[in-house]
Amino acid sequence: MLGVVGWSGSGKTSLLEVLIARLAGRGLRINVVKHSHHDVELEPPRKDSARLRMAGAAEVMLASPYRVAILRELRAGPEPALAEHLARLAPADLTLVEGYKWERMPKLEVFRPSLGRPALYPDDPDILAVASDGPQPQGPSGEGGPAWLDLNDPDQVLAWLDTWLRPRA
Repeated sequence: MLGVVGWSGSGKTSLLEVLIARLAGRGLRINVVKHSHHDVELEPPRKDSARLRMAGAAEVMLASPYRVAILRELRAGPEPALAEHLARLAPADLTLVEGYKWERMPKLEVFRPSLGRPALYPDDPDILAVASDGPQPQGPSGEGGPAWLDLNDPDQVLAWLDTWLRPRA
């Protein structure tokens, strides 16, 4: 599992699209957990599955020959923990988690200085690498920090990911 974190608008989803396409193209099975702070509407309100959910069903599984979706209504209950979501996923070679920036897990930060938001890596020891469109800040000599990757060079990010995955394979 690898978290991909960063502020909204930093390019996390765009980077993930490229990485997932290339990894899946190699035959790897990739799962993704995408966190959203917004209400998510996955089905038109008049469809049968929405009507059943709105009638009070705790969960509705929508199954077709093309995909399966499980919609769970929290009904003002607590948001499930990331671990609970991960437990529901099928086995995969790699699970990428977009969001959940404050969870403890190995992470890749997507950082764009132009957004005017602070980098996360100085305060998060779980960030192993930073993919950025800006130069690496100079720190005290001898201080180890995360790998600094060019966000505009997906091959470089993929090479880092391959190196990180190798001992976990």
